[in-house]
Amino acid sequence: MRYVLALDQGTTSSRAIVFDEKGTPISRAQREFPQIYPQPGWVEHDPREIWTTQRDVARRAVRKAGIDPRRILAVGLTNQRETVVLWDRESGAPLHNAIVWQDRRTAAHCETLKKEGAEETIRSRTGLVVDPYFSATKLAWILDQVPGLRRRAERGEVAFGTVDSWLVWNLTGGKLHVTDPSNASRTMLYDIHRGEWSDELLRLFRVPREMLPEVLPSSHVYGETDRNVLGEKLPIAGIAGDQQAALFGQGCHEAGMAKNTYGTGCFLMLNTGVKAIASQSGLLTTRVAHLGEPHRPSGAKQFALEGSVFIGGAVVQWLRDGLRLIRKSADVEKLAAGVPDSGGVYLVPAFTGLGAPHWDPYARGTIVGLTRGSNAGHIARAALESIAFQSAEVLGAMQRDTGISLAELRVDGGASANDLLMQFQADLLGVPVVRPRTLETTALGAAYLAGLAAGVWKDLESISAHWQENARFEPAMSRDEAAGRMGEWARALARAGNWVPRV
Repeated sequence: MRYVLALDQGTTSSRAIVFDEKGTPISRAQREFPQIYPQPGWVEHDPREIWTTQRDVARRAVRKAGIDPRRILAVGLTNQRETVVLWDRESGAPLHNAIVWQDRRTAAHCETLKKEGAEETIRSRTGLVVDPYFSATKLAWILDQVPGLRRRAERGEVAFGTVDSWLVWNLTGGKLHVTDPSNASRTMLYDIHRGEWSDELLRLFRVPREMLPEVLPSSHVYGETDRNVLGEKLPIAGIAGDQQAALFGQGCHEAGMAKNTYGTGCFLMLNTGVKAIASQSGLLTTRVAHLGEPHRPSGAKQFALEGSVFIGGAVVQWLRDGLRLIRKSADVEKLAAGVPDSGGVYLVPAFTGLGAPHWDPYARGTIVGLTRGSNAGHIARAALESIAFQSAEVLGAMQRDTGISLAELRVDGGASANDLLMQFQADLLGVPVVRPRTLETTALGAAYLAGLAAGVWKDLESISAHWQENARFEPAMSRDEAAGRMGEWARALARAGNWVPRV
């Protein structure tokens, strides 16, 4: 039996999973790490924590698997996207805390870019909207705030990367500074059509080219891990941003197939094939994992439409850690099921603004519809329903942009294990929601990309054959009732929107 190690570096935890050649997880390890909130709307991570937790869970997963590390033929990596890390090329030391994708500190910079007319240029090159979500304004902020840093970057002394680049640098002992198109396409510095860093955007954000990683295919043997990391030199052969990895792991290889990942946020992605569709509904056009030859004829680029919901499963963490309504996240389903419905309560979890299709960095969290009879169960149910409402909005926007009516929605991520949530999602959408046997499809996608490059799997067909259905949730709500609930949700959104005064 041959094995692949997948490293899944997420927003709140680092995970590692060993998969066998049938795509079955045989061991896993996970560790949460601290979230840093210097000011309201600011979110940071310690890059050292990201690296050490990922390294430690990788070691633990390999030990738990009880296999000779030499039987691991490849390492695949998937990561939280848009998060920015800068480090010293000589020492490898971080030069600032990582600024996380959820961070809103650059909202004023984004407003300035819009007023200066840069929005269409950015959109046409990158497929992205101008929003603090993406890497470019975060990177520019650090270069502006740390004295002398931009000059050092121009001299080639500073490395920039999204989390994948930071991890590969450390995994290889500083030998590799690389990324892949799926991550590069989230920086707001990468031309998704030409497949290269954009000189025009680098000038706009005053980012020195000398600090950028090399962009290589998502399925590619980049190099080897340092022997000190896992005891053996193992090929690093797959890199993809978490949502593109999940799309790949779900077997959505062809145009018209869609998945939704219920993680810290929710990310609905529709494969549009070789056509880059410019959204008219506030969605993003982005690159999917790039295979190149021989798996894609002539290395054809593939694209997707994506809708990003900033707060998905994180609202359950807030119920746990902020309100202390539950002791552990899994308890939310029982609490929510204790009431027949939300009792008219709507919770808009705009803790860090609203993502697609609204893109309102000034929105904030809101609970409406409370009465004297409202209790913890109603709030818990409203929290779960908020995840489904946001995802339904995104899918509606996708259907308007493409004219595609989905036959089903494939789901994954931790919160997809919640049957109450999945049923409500199917009810709102009016299409079956299908959950696979392996919920760890983000890590599985990274494993597949790495194994494809290393020869563990020979082609896409052999990978797709491993996908198996675990549960199917058929819609039970009438279309009129679903429309009514979406209308009430829109009323709640109106009260959450544009809450923070614009700077």
